[in-house]
Amino acid sequence: MIDLRHAFVIALGSISSAKLRSTLTALGIIIGVAAVVANVSLGASFNQYFTDELGSLGSNFIIIYSQDVNIFYDNELELIRNTPGIDGVSPFNQQTAAVTYLSATRQIDVQGVSEDAQYISNLEVGEGNFLTDKDKFVAVLGKEVAEEKFEKDISIKNYVDITIKRQDGTSVTRKFRVKGILASEDNTFVTGGPDRDVIIYIPIATLNEMLNVTDYGGFSARTGSAESVREVSDEVDKRLARSLGVPSRDLDNDDAKPYRIFNQAEIIEQLDALAQSLTILITLVALVALVVGSIGIMNIMLVTVTERTREIGLLKSLGYTKSGILILFIVESIIVGVIGGILGTLMGLLGSYLVEVYLNIPPVFPIYLIFLGFSISVLVGLVAGVYPANKAANLDPVEALRHE
Repeated sequence: MIDLRHAFVIALGSISSAKLRSTLTALGIIIGVAAVVANVSLGASFNQYFTDELGSLGSNFIIIYSQDVNIFYDNELELIRNTPGIDGVSPFNQQTAAVTYLSATRQIDVQGVSEDAQYISNLEVGEGNFLTDKDKFVAVLGKEVAEEKFEKDISIKNYVDITIKRQDGTSVTRKFRVKGILASEDNTFVTGGPDRDVIIYIPIATLNEMLNVTDYGGFSARTGSAESVREVSDEVDKRLARSLGVPSRDLDNDDAKPYRIFNQAEIIEQLDALAQSLTILITLVALVALVVGSIGIMNIMLVTVTERTREIGLLKSLGYTKSGILILFIVESIIVGVIGGILGTLMGLLGSYLVEVYLNIPPVFPIYLIFLGFSISVLVGLVAGVYPANKAANLDPVEALRHE
């Protein structure tokens, strides 16, 4: 019975004596393992990116959108504010307006909010201050609005004219003093909300006065903890449905309610499911490369058996048993697989890192990736080597020695 140490030494000698063949054999494993490791790493990075992006939008948030006009008023605002677990709530309305600064006019989204919006949506002010509920004609500008939309930068204490068109076709213009400029953050596509860099915030009461309306387009709210966001969201849903005359039997039917409500926990679940589906899909594609690599190992090992027929016969004549020959060839396959796995894992980590840096997403390298790449390579080497090894072990020693 051959010992593993002896088999390892012989296998290394065989590999080193045929460097080109061994390199080509390992190449399939390298590419396959690199693809799997890179894809899993990218999946984890995108998942982390989505989570970070949600956190930048605000933590523990609940968003309620009206599906029609004249749905939400102060009564609904107070109903949400008085719901147990709600830590803050802001009504909002939004309108595209003509914004004029130094005779230049641009079409920019204007959103009316209350002072709680800064806390709820985690709005970071780079210069000046955010608006308060006592303010009237003040504005907080997104970074891009202040620095790129107009020929000259807008600074705090400057004035802009905002013209809004009402539903009846008339227009109203008011002059606003710039009270603050938000810090730049391009993190809003997850919820489909406005890009904060290209929006102007003004007091909700002022916007409603300019629009000549008293209703709200929706509410943004925040709960006291992440653990309670789903429970509190359900309670808000029940209270709004009851207030708006929606039957309790239709509470789970979104089409029966004149509003839409969603929360951070639901979005995280959806993004996790999306990230997992993408990771599974691209990993399955990468596994195809591994299958090709394993077939490559098997083919090369079968060729090796043919090339080394006389050597196998000699080994058997020297007393090597069938199991010894079997172990010898399997060890050689595993070594090729391990070498390919190590190089493939390193290439996969490097490749995913370069892609993550290019896409500006957080690099994530779970420690299990190293074990994953190593385990896959060992398994592939083992599986691919069994048949050739078994063929070598079953060779008749007399016929093997006579082989030319």
